[in-house]
Formats: sequence, structure tokens, C-alpha cells
Amino acid sequence: MSHHPFRNVAVYLHEGTGAFGAGIVSEIFGYDRRARGLPGFDFAACTDRPGPVVTDGGLRLLVEHGLDRLAEADLVLVTSWEHFDVEPSPEALAAIRTAYERGATIAGHCTGTYVLAAAGLLDGLRATTHWRWADAFAARFPDVKLVPEVLYVDEGRIVTGAGAAAGVDMCLHLLRREYGAAVANGIARDMVVPPHRDGGQAQYVAAPVPADCDDERLAEVLGWAREHLHLPLTVEVLAGRALMSQRSFARRFAAATGSTPHAWVLSQRLHRAEELLETADLPIEEVARQVGFGTAATLREQFVRRRGIPPRAYRKAFAT
Repeated sequence: MSHHPFRNVAVYLHEGTGAFGAGIVSEIFGYDRRARGLPGFDFAACTDRPGPVVTDGGLRLLVEHGLDRLAEADLVLVTSWEHFDVEPSPEALAAIRTAYERGATIAGHCTGTYVLAAAGLLDGLRATTHWRWADAFAARFPDVKLVPEVLYVDEGRIVTGAGAAAGVDMCLHLLRREYGAAVANGIARDMVVPPHRDGGQAQYVAAPVPADCDDERLAEVLGWAREHLHLPLTVEVLAGRALMSQRSFARRFAAATGSTPHAWVLSQRLHRAEELLETADLPIEEVARQVGFGTAATLREQFVRRRGIPPRAYRKAFAT
């Protein structure tokens, strides 16, 4: 977490780049939301030689900036790299390395992580990529500790994300990390997407769309749990509300969310604690009570373990 969050954001686009990924980053960082009290970014799309770039779906984008603009950004994003058998240009790799050496954060998602690996930035680090390309990536870059099943991996100034819509999760994670939960949630609300999916959540959930009434009951229980974080939310309590046995509930829960009930409740409590620390002038003890941690000591212990800093330091950094 930095005290000077990134403002200057550049995305690297190239021939065959994914239109979906390009759309995600321009929607999140290129759209001006300052009138709604959200931060604005100096956003630029960059390519090897300024001019038209044709995306994977045949859209022609006119990219105005070259690699010099990329090299001076605080945050460099690399979206999908369409042709796995084609090496990124030495100039592009050099510009990405220059930005990193200057102190920039470098984030790649989907097969864009291939470009970060080709630049040598992922050696010895954990990283992820689109599940479909995980085996090919691992074979090509054996020095990278690939974590193929997760949505995104945060290694400090290097962040990697899984395929397609996980680019949204990765970008919201970067915003949350640098600007706090209120800003990330505000932009998520604007985009009509869930405010936060944990990076460790499974990329591939068997049934993202409710398949039957059991799944709809499960969705209702999750909504109820978010509103009642102050209560003891044991598997017994949640399964009872869902009218399922505990075993059946735990199985359905894992299939629908890619997480365990305990891990999900813990992450909801931490997210709510972050929001309260930022936006409400409540004593730490009261924040702990409202989110279901009971005591300030328990909140502090969980917060430090999961977020790396104590609640008071988080509040000081992000309070609005």
C-alpha cells in the first residue's frame, strides 16, 4: 500500500489484443468519475508504433501513444496477448522493465501475463493466467510459480490476473489496495459488478448462474449473512436458513462460490470492516462488534494477518 497512489496509468495494446480486456481497463481507469467524488486518472493506451490496432474480434482501435508514454506510467497494464507463439517486441519489453525499475506497478491479466514473464518480471514469483493457457504458460516459463486456479495474485509491484472478467477483479483489487474500499466499491457500483471477489477464489465455478431453487435459496442466505455479520454465522446457522443439511450446504456453497463458508464469512467481515474504518467515525471496538469479530483484539489480529497492517493504520491511510 502506497501513500501516493498511482495516477498515471498506461495500458499496452498490440495487434490482436483482446477487446474485452482493453474495454475493462479503459472503463475503470479512462472514464472520468471526478464529479461523483471518485479519483480521476491520467490514462493512455500505448502500442509499439502509434496508429490503428486491430483487436481479436476485429475492432480497429486508434492508439495515439507509443512506448515512451508507457515507460513513464505509475501503473502499467498488459491485457491479453493473442498469439502465444509470437514474442513481444524487445522495445515493448524494455519499456515495461523501465517502468518497473522506475518504481511502477506492473499488472497483467489473462494471457497478458505472458508478456510480464517474457520481460523476466515473474521469475521466482507467484503468478496466474487464464486457466485454458496455464499448462502452456507453465511449460514455457518454468521459473514462475504458477497458481493456475485463482482469480489474481498480488506480489507487491507485480500483480497478475486470470482470464477475461477476472481483469475486473484484478483492477478493483488494485484500486482497493491503493485507494481503499470506498473508492473501489464506488467504481464497482458504477460498473454494476460485485465490489470484490477474493483473489484466492476459484477461477472456474461450476454453476455461476443458479441452476435450481437450492442455489436461489443459497443466494438469499448469502444476502442475509452480509446484512447480519454481527451474528455468529456458523455453518449450522447458515445451513439452517438454507433448509439444508450442513454437509449438503457446504457442498453447494463450494460449488457456487469456490470457497468454504468459513472463508467467505471471514472475507465479508474484513471487507465490511474496511468500509467502516474508512467511512464511519466509530471506535475500533464498535467496528469489531458490528462486523462480528466481537473484540478489537480479534479484529486487529485478523486484519493484520489478512491485510498486513493494523486497523488504526488502515484508517489513517484511507479515511475519507
